[in-house]
Amino acid sequence: MKFNIGRETLLKPLQMVNGVVEKRQTMPILSNILLSATPESLTMTGTDLEVEMITRTHLDNADAGEVTLPARKFSDICRALPDDAIIEVEVNGDRAIIRSGKSRFTLSTLPVVEFPNVEEINNPFTFTIAQSHMKGLIDKTSFAMAQQDVRYYLNGMLLEMADHTIRAVATDGHRLSLSEVGTEHNPEEMIQVIVPRKAVMELSRLLEDSDELVEIQVGTNHIKFSLNDVTFTSKLIDGKFPDYERVFPKNSDKQVVANRLILSQALARTSILSNEKYRGIRLQLSPGILHTMAHNPEQEEAEEEVEVNYQGVELEVGFNANYMLDALNAVATEDVKVWLSDPNSSCLIHGLDDEQSKYVIMPMRL
Repeated sequence: MKFNIGRETLLKPLQMVNGVVEKRQTMPILSNILLSATPESLTMTGTDLEVEMITRTHLDNADAGEVTLPARKFSDICRALPDDAIIEVEVNGDRAIIRSGKSRFTLSTLPVVEFPNVEEINNPFTFTIAQSHMKGLIDKTSFAMAQQDVRYYLNGMLLEMADHTIRAVATDGHRLSLSEVGTEHNPEEMIQVIVPRKAVMELSRLLEDSDELVEIQVGTNHIKFSLNDVTFTSKLIDGKFPDYERVFPKNSDKQVVANRLILSQALARTSILSNEKYRGIRLQLSPGILHTMAHNPEQEEAEEEVEVNYQGVELEVGFNANYMLDALNAVATEDVKVWLSDPNSSCLIHGLDDEQSKYVIMPMRL
């Protein structure tokens, strides 16, 4: 196996593949990436057994073959070379020689037969969607995913496909985010799958804000995304996602309309003096005015007043400031609508005249 490739051509796909390789592996082969060359193309594959990334890059007159190389070392070598460098990779037995200009590196390899393959998806539900729409679903909801929760099904994002709609939902038990977008494709019955957190974060980096299509194949145990010269496959979380419809407050009778930017800036300033661990902030509502207040164990206090469109009775309720800010930052409209009912009930946030993305936040006792 032998091929030449420009550093700039190699680096981006190599870093993408490198992104799924875990630094600490129980199996040595998982620290390597698989390189497969034909005379016209180079395919690179990285996996941690949960997710798999495959990239394809054009080559000229390469000698075909396969090899596995240490992912981090190979990437570090390529990054350290000059921008316009031409890199030659040649395999000799269990050694790979990398040359560029007057630089020469010899890397040890591991047998290709040891490299794991992700199983094929049988009878998948297949559809296409604009990359920007899929990326939007992820970016508007992923912040609410749990991290290392014992309820493993919360450590990911629910994707639901039904009625010409694809919906993304995430929750950590204290807040919930939901976003949906229309699609031409409609499964015979509703499909719900839970995509793991790591896969969701990789997809957010992989997808572009463009109208180019991504093909999605949904199987029983895996989900595959194919776009341009990249294929990304992830195992699905085997579990039952909570009935998120029940989380949305039904009897909220107090409606607040505010400028999203002004409100989020006020919350950010007030939260500076909130308790660093719990990040609690009090909202005090009266007609036309929202007071934001915070204090901490050092007896320091912050208070701010925001003009809002509100005509109801006075109300005081506590929330986690970070959760409020995450939701406000995800809303796309200039004005935001906040629904409240009483100090012990969740609030619902969405853009004014835009209910495609909705956010629920549990109250705090302060």
